[in-house]
Amino acid sequence: MKKKDIVKENNDFQNIIKTGNLVKDKNLIIYYKNNTDNKIRFGISVGKKIGNAVTRNLYKRRLRNIVDNNKKLCSNSKDYIIIIKKSCLNATYQDIENSFIKLILNSNKGEKNEK
Repeated sequence: MKKKDIVKENNDFQNIIKTGNLVKDKNLIIYYKNNTDNKIRFGISVGKKIGNAVTRNLYKRRLRNIVDNNKKLCSNSKDYIIIIKKSCLNATYQDIENSFIKLILNSNKGEKNEK
């Protein structure tokens, strides 16, 4: 993931979470919202309940790799916030990747789960 493709500002995170749509499963939660730019942006969040900093960074690195490998599935001009749930600790890399792919395809279809 390139630096310009990342959502970093807290205001952007809060805006996407409050006003965007939501898809989720047992491993991930993805909030998504259309943006005015013609590019895809991602933000990744891992809570402190997941583990210590080493563990949280491990899962962020894995998820960034999954995003880079499957970026072609995402629709242009959307912002995505991906939240990693605690159940990822028991999931394999392939399980997390399958969850990501399934949720991205659902978000592209326009399907959404209410908060």
